[in-house]
Amino acid sequence: MSGIEEKLRHQVAAVSLILNAENILGYSGHISVRLPGTDTFLIQPGDQSRGQLRPEHLLVCGMDGKSRSLSNKERPPSEVYIHAEIFRARPDVEAIAHFHHDLTTTFTLVEGTALVPVKNHAVRWESGIPTHSDPSHVSTPALGRAAADTLGKHHAMLIRAHGQVVVAEDLPSLLTDCMHFTENAEALYRAMTLGNVIPLNATEMAAFRNDFHRPRHVAKLWDYYIGRGFDGVVLPSAWRDILH
Repeated sequence: MSGIEEKLRHQVAAVSLILNAENILGYSGHISVRLPGTDTFLIQPGDQSRGQLRPEHLLVCGMDGKSRSLSNKERPPSEVYIHAEIFRARPDVEAIAHFHHDLTTTFTLVEGTALVPVKNHAVRWESGIPTHSDPSHVSTPALGRAAADTLGKHHAMLIRAHGQVVVAEDLPSLLTDCMHFTENAEALYRAMTLGNVIPLNATEMAAFRNDFHRPRHVAKLWDYYIGRGFDGVVLPSAWRDILH
Protein backbone atom coordinates (compact mmCIF):
# COMPACT_ATOMS: atom_id res chain seq x y z
CA MET A 1 0.00 0.00 0.00
CA SER A 2 1.37 3.42 -0.93
CA GLY A 3 1.71 6.26 1.54
CA ILE A 4 -0.93 8.20 -0.39
CA GLU A 5 -3.46 5.38 -0.12
CA GLU A 6 -2.73 4.97 3.58
CA LYS A 7 -3.37 8.67 4.19
CA LEU A 8 -6.58 8.62 2.14
CA ARG A 9 -7.83 5.57 4.06
CA HIS A 10 -7.31 7.41 7.34
CA GLN A 11 -9.02 10.51 5.98
CA VAL A 12 -12.08 8.57 4.79
CA ALA A 13 -12.36 6.88 8.17
CA ALA A 14 -11.91 10.18 10.01
CA VAL A 15 -14.51 12.03 7.91
CA SER A 16 -16.96 9.17 8.38
CA LEU A 17 -16.49 9.14 12.16
CA ILE A 18 -16.78 12.93 12.42
CA LEU A 19 -19.96 13.09 10.34
CA ASN A 20 -21.39 10.22 12.36
CA ALA A 21 -20.62 12.07 15.60
CA GLU A 22 -22.30 15.18 14.18
CA ASN A 23 -25.49 13.19 13.37
CA ILE A 24 -25.05 13.78 9.65
CA LEU A 25 -23.94 10.35 8.42
CA GLY A 26 -25.77 8.16 10.93
CA TYR A 27 -26.30 4.44 10.39
CA SER A 28 -26.34 4.82 6.61
CA GLY A 29 -24.55 6.79 3.91
CA HIS A 30 -20.93 6.62 2.81
CA ILE A 31 -17.79 8.60 1.99
CA SER A 32 -15.53 7.88 -0.98
CA VAL A 33 -12.30 9.21 -2.44
CA ARG A 34 -10.65 8.68 -5.80
CA LEU A 35 -7.29 6.90 -5.74
CA PRO A 36 -4.94 9.20 -7.69
CA GLY A 37 -3.82 8.01 -11.08
CA THR A 38 -6.23 5.09 -11.18
CA ASP A 39 -9.81 4.29 -12.15
CA THR A 40 -10.59 3.14 -8.61
CA PHE A 41 -11.82 4.67 -5.37
CA LEU A 42 -12.02 3.86 -1.66
CA ILE A 43 -15.38 3.28 0.02
CA GLN A 44 -16.56 1.44 3.10
CA PRO A 45 -18.26 -1.97 2.94
CA GLY A 46 -22.03 -1.85 2.99
CA ASP A 47 -22.40 -3.67 6.31
CA GLN A 48 -19.63 -1.87 8.20
CA SER A 49 -20.79 0.36 11.06
CA ARG A 50 -20.27 4.05 10.32
CA GLY A 51 -19.47 4.59 13.98
CA GLN A 52 -16.67 2.01 14.05
CA LEU A 53 -15.07 2.45 10.65
CA ARG A 54 -11.31 2.00 10.49
CA PRO A 55 -8.88 2.55 7.58
CA GLU A 56 -8.32 -1.16 7.04
CA HIS A 57 -12.05 -1.75 6.53
CA LEU A 58 -12.20 0.23 3.29
CA LEU A 59 -12.64 -1.43 -0.08
CA VAL A 60 -11.00 -0.49 -3.37
CA CYS A 61 -13.74 -0.28 -6.02
CA GLY A 62 -13.63 0.18 -9.76
CA MET A 63 -15.86 2.47 -11.80
CA ASP A 64 -18.09 -0.54 -12.42
CA GLY A 65 -18.95 -0.53 -8.71
CA LYS A 66 -17.20 -3.84 -8.10
CA SER A 67 -14.68 -4.41 -5.32
CA ARG A 68 -11.06 -4.80 -6.35
CA SER A 69 -9.98 -5.75 -2.83
CA LEU A 70 -8.39 -9.14 -2.34
CA SER A 71 -10.99 -10.31 0.14
CA ASN A 72 -14.40 -11.27 -1.23
CA LYS A 73 -15.99 -11.29 2.22
CA GLU A 74 -17.12 -7.67 2.06
CA ARG A 75 -19.23 -5.96 -0.58
CA PRO A 76 -19.57 -2.25 -1.41
CA PRO A 77 -22.75 -0.44 -0.30
CA SER A 78 -25.73 -0.92 -2.60
CA GLU A 79 -25.55 2.74 -3.64
CA VAL A 80 -21.91 2.54 -4.70
CA TYR A 81 -23.08 3.63 -8.16
CA ILE A 82 -23.67 7.18 -6.90
CA HIS A 83 -19.93 7.40 -6.37
CA ALA A 84 -18.81 5.44 -9.43
CA GLU A 85 -20.93 7.39 -11.90
CA ILE A 86 -20.16 10.81 -10.43
CA PHE A 87 -16.44 10.04 -10.48
CA ARG A 88 -16.82 8.90 -14.07
CA ALA A 89 -18.74 12.04 -15.11
CA ARG A 90 -16.78 14.59 -13.05
CA PRO A 91 -12.96 14.41 -13.35
CA ASP A 92 -12.79 17.48 -11.07
CA VAL A 93 -14.40 15.61 -8.17
CA GLU A 94 -12.03 13.73 -5.85
CA ALA A 95 -14.30 13.02 -2.86
CA ILE A 96 -18.03 12.30 -2.47
CA ALA A 97 -20.41 12.05 0.48
CA HIS A 98 -23.88 10.53 0.37
CA PHE A 99 -25.93 10.82 3.54
CA HIS A 100 -29.51 11.08 4.79
CA HIS A 101 -29.87 14.21 6.93
CA ASP A 102 -33.57 14.32 7.77
CA LEU A 103 -34.00 18.08 8.16
CA THR A 104 -32.21 18.77 4.88
CA THR A 105 -34.35 16.16 3.13
CA THR A 106 -37.42 18.08 4.29
CA PHE A 107 -36.75 20.64 1.56
CA THR A 108 -37.63 18.01 -1.05
CA LEU A 109 -41.06 17.36 0.49
CA VAL A 110 -42.77 20.75 0.41
CA GLU A 111 -43.98 22.39 -2.78
CA GLY A 112 -42.48 25.80 -3.50
CA THR A 113 -39.83 25.54 -0.78
CA ALA A 114 -36.30 25.34 -2.14
CA LEU A 115 -33.01 24.91 -0.35
CA VAL A 116 -31.11 28.13 -1.13
CA PRO A 117 -27.98 29.80 0.30
CA VAL A 118 -28.75 31.85 3.41
CA LYS A 119 -25.47 31.55 5.34
CA ASN A 120 -22.24 32.99 4.05
CA HIS A 121 -20.38 29.71 3.53
CA ALA A 122 -23.28 28.46 1.42
CA VAL A 123 -21.81 30.56 -1.38
CA ARG A 124 -20.28 27.21 -2.30
CA TRP A 125 -23.70 26.36 -3.79
CA GLU A 126 -24.45 29.61 -5.57
CA SER A 127 -24.72 27.72 -8.87
CA GLY A 128 -27.74 25.92 -7.44
CA ILE A 129 -28.75 22.82 -5.51
CA PRO A 130 -30.70 20.56 -7.87
CA THR A 131 -33.17 17.94 -6.63
CA HIS A 132 -33.06 14.46 -8.13
CA SER A 133 -36.68 13.45 -8.58
CA ASP A 134 -36.27 9.69 -8.16
CA PRO A 135 -36.28 8.69 -4.46
CA SER A 136 -35.16 5.12 -5.20
CA HIS A 137 -31.97 3.60 -3.89
CA VAL A 138 -29.30 4.28 -6.48
CA SER A 139 -28.51 0.59 -6.82
CA THR A 140 -27.69 0.21 -10.54
CA PRO A 141 -25.29 1.92 -12.96
CA ALA A 142 -28.24 3.42 -14.86
CA LEU A 143 -29.65 4.97 -11.68
CA GLY A 144 -26.16 6.23 -10.84
CA ARG A 145 -25.83 7.88 -14.25
CA ALA A 146 -29.22 9.56 -13.79
CA ALA A 147 -28.12 10.93 -10.41
CA ALA A 148 -24.84 12.17 -11.92
CA ASP A 149 -26.82 13.89 -14.68
CA THR A 150 -28.95 15.68 -12.07
CA LEU A 151 -25.87 16.83 -10.18
CA GLY A 152 -24.36 18.17 -13.40
CA LYS A 153 -21.62 20.71 -12.66
CA HIS A 154 -23.00 21.59 -9.22
CA HIS A 155 -21.32 20.81 -5.89
CA ALA A 156 -24.30 19.24 -4.12
CA MET A 157 -27.77 17.92 -4.75
CA LEU A 158 -30.81 16.64 -2.91
CA ILE A 159 -32.49 13.32 -3.67
CA ARG A 160 -36.23 13.61 -3.16
CA ALA A 161 -37.49 11.94 0.04
CA HIS A 162 -34.12 10.24 0.34
CA GLY A 163 -30.97 12.22 1.10
CA GLN A 164 -28.09 14.33 -0.13
CA VAL A 165 -24.89 14.17 -2.19
CA VAL A 166 -21.98 16.56 -1.66
CA VAL A 167 -18.81 16.57 -3.79
CA ALA A 168 -15.46 18.28 -3.30
CA GLU A 169 -11.84 18.49 -4.38
CA ASP A 170 -10.47 16.49 -1.42
CA LEU A 171 -11.60 14.92 1.85
CA PRO A 172 -10.90 17.86 4.22
CA SER A 173 -12.90 20.10 1.84
CA LEU A 174 -15.67 17.49 1.72
CA LEU A 175 -15.92 17.48 5.51
CA THR A 176 -16.12 21.28 5.52
CA ASP A 177 -18.82 21.31 2.84
CA CYS A 178 -20.95 18.66 4.55
CA MET A 179 -20.89 20.71 7.74
CA HIS A 180 -21.83 23.93 5.98
CA PHE A 181 -24.44 22.25 3.77
CA THR A 182 -26.43 20.96 6.73
CA GLU A 183 -25.84 24.16 8.73
CA ASN A 184 -27.34 26.16 5.87
CA ALA A 185 -30.40 23.90 5.72
CA GLU A 186 -30.91 24.18 9.47
CA ALA A 187 -30.56 27.97 9.39
CA LEU A 188 -33.04 28.24 6.53
CA TYR A 189 -35.53 25.98 8.31
CA ARG A 190 -35.36 28.10 11.47
CA ALA A 191 -35.58 31.36 9.53
CA MET A 192 -38.75 30.17 7.80
CA THR A 193 -40.45 29.80 11.17
CA LEU A 194 -39.81 33.49 11.92
CA GLY A 195 -41.04 35.12 8.71
CA ASN A 196 -40.11 35.81 5.11
CA VAL A 197 -36.63 34.53 4.35
CA ILE A 198 -34.07 36.79 2.69
CA PRO A 199 -31.64 34.51 0.81
CA LEU A 200 -28.17 35.71 -0.07
CA ASN A 201 -28.30 37.66 -3.30
CA ALA A 202 -25.72 37.58 -6.08
CA THR A 203 -23.97 40.74 -4.88
CA GLU A 204 -23.65 39.43 -1.32
CA MET A 205 -22.35 36.06 -2.48
CA ALA A 206 -19.81 37.68 -4.79
CA ALA A 207 -18.56 39.91 -1.98
CA PHE A 208 -18.08 36.97 0.36
CA ARG A 209 -16.53 34.75 -2.29
CA ASN A 210 -14.01 37.42 -3.28
CA ASP A 211 -12.88 37.82 0.33
CA PHE A 212 -12.89 34.10 1.18
CA HIS A 213 -9.79 31.88 1.26
CA ARG A 214 -11.17 28.35 0.96
CA PRO A 215 -7.93 26.39 1.60
CA ARG A 216 -7.26 28.32 4.82
CA HIS A 217 -10.84 27.82 6.03
CA VAL A 218 -10.76 24.10 5.21
CA ALA A 219 -7.48 23.68 7.10
CA LYS A 220 -8.97 25.46 10.12
CA LEU A 221 -11.99 23.16 10.28
CA TRP A 222 -9.90 20.06 9.63
CA ASP A 223 -7.53 20.88 12.48
CA TYR A 224 -10.47 21.59 14.79
CA TYR A 225 -12.35 18.36 14.16
CA ILE A 226 -9.28 16.12 14.02
CA GLY A 227 -7.97 17.65 17.24
CA ARG A 228 -11.32 17.36 18.99
CA GLY A 229 -11.82 13.66 18.29
CA PHE A 230 -15.16 11.94 17.91
CA ASP A 231 -17.76 11.70 20.67
CA GLY A 232 -15.07 12.57 23.17
CA VAL A 233 -12.78 9.76 22.01
CA VAL A 234 -9.24 10.97 21.37
CA LEU A 235 -7.74 9.70 18.12
CA PRO A 236 -4.72 7.40 18.33
CA SER A 237 -1.48 9.31 17.92
CA ALA A 238 -0.67 7.26 14.83
CA TRP A 239 -3.85 8.56 13.19
CA ARG A 240 -3.03 12.15 14.08
CA ASP A 241 0.42 11.94 12.53
CA ILE A 242 -1.04 10.64 9.25
CA LEU A 243 -4.03 12.99 9.18
CA HIS A 244 -1.94 16.09 9.69
